[in-house]
Amino acid sequence: MIRIYEFDKLSPAEILNRDIQAEEDVSAAVDAVLADVKANGDTALRAYTKQFDGVELADLRVGEAEIEAAWASLDADFLTTLERAADNIRHFHAQQVHKDFVLTDKPGIIMGQRYTPIEKVGICVPRSPVAFPSTILMNVIPAKIAGVRDIVLVTPPEKDGTVSPAALAAAKIAGVTKIFKVGGAQAVAALAYGTESVPRVDKIVGPGGIFVATAKRKVFGQVAIDMIAGPSEILVLADGKCDPRWVAADMLSQAEHDVLASAVLVTDSRALAKAVQAEIEVQLEQLPRREVVRRSIGDNGKIIITGNLDRAVEAANLIAPEHLELCVDDPFALLPKVKNAGSIFLGRSAPEALGDYFAGPNHTLPTSGTARFSSPLGVDDFVKRSSFLYYTQDALAPVAGRIADFAEREGLHAHARSVTIRGEQEKKEI
Repeated sequence: MIRIYEFDKLSPAEILNRDIQAEEDVSAAVDAVLADVKANGDTALRAYTKQFDGVELADLRVGEAEIEAAWASLDADFLTTLERAADNIRHFHAQQVHKDFVLTDKPGIIMGQRYTPIEKVGICVPRSPVAFPSTILMNVIPAKIAGVRDIVLVTPPEKDGTVSPAALAAAKIAGVTKIFKVGGAQAVAALAYGTESVPRVDKIVGPGGIFVATAKRKVFGQVAIDMIAGPSEILVLADGKCDPRWVAADMLSQAEHDVLASAVLVTDSRALAKAVQAEIEVQLEQLPRREVVRRSIGDNGKIIITGNLDRAVEAANLIAPEHLELCVDDPFALLPKVKNAGSIFLGRSAPEALGDYFAGPNHTLPTSGTARFSSPLGVDDFVKRSSFLYYTQDALAPVAGRIADFAEREGLHAHARSVTIRGEQEKKEI
């Protein structure tokens, strides 16, 4: 049963009760996989696919015929759902596009900044229990909006050697360039180093288990990565007017991900705390993944009682959750007080699943308290900024002495000389 705590009696460590490195150390195993794929390419990928997925594949790439067959196999209503979700995601992320700027307000000087897309991006999509079409939409669509030329999707095959039709349909809608039936650390290695089939990319994004997360950490520098994602989290901040059934359902929606997931309720109502505690037990028994949920709730879940809603927000900021629900009468009054959260769901009619699948904001979010300093996946993750500047000789001359003096004070004499020599050349020409 989920436990109830008093906020003022918990230490910071007890409130957090998590560690992004909490899983077993798989570093040596991942090192071996990375080295193997780097040296042996597709041969290594096929061997790992047989070992971990139980499938022998002649061709690692998903062909167009397989994509079209998957599309044809799905009912029209679900395809409409995918299309509508994709439209919502595009609409939201289109607002994130930055504009180049140019400054020409000083004579003889032009400065500015321009954005250019990353050319090649790899998207990792886990199979749990099938490749998530929602994850494909959320990761691919911002990349397309950013202008990424090549988007390479990697996901483990099913036991019959296929990829789920829903995932392939989502990939088609989102605009994936290539799809490969490979997962785990070996997929990260293939994207980082390239193989005979899988092209090397410039950045790898997407979720995964500890092997994928460790592999991404190890190839960082060879390629860019988005984030090191930990177990899924939800924090429901609720007042005493909330329906305990709704609160329990929202908490269980994250607990069912895996045994390491974290579901937390913070409330100023002791009556609600006890009602949710009881309701979780009722609803838990109705879930197909109840054994996973029971472990998650028992090991990582908690209900925290605070004296008032301001203290509840204080607790939420300390935890810095991946998903934060503000289930109160006036969530917009609390919103400015929230400093640390991946995605914020306002009011009693915005369950976290709304964001997972349909609304538009991204569901690839910072976990394990990293919302203190990082952000949801978005268009910014797929572009680079470059600054540029232009000076005429007349604009450079008045400031050359100051620049040279600045450089000399840092002990960089060649820097200073590179500026002053231009004035000397001008004098010679005169």
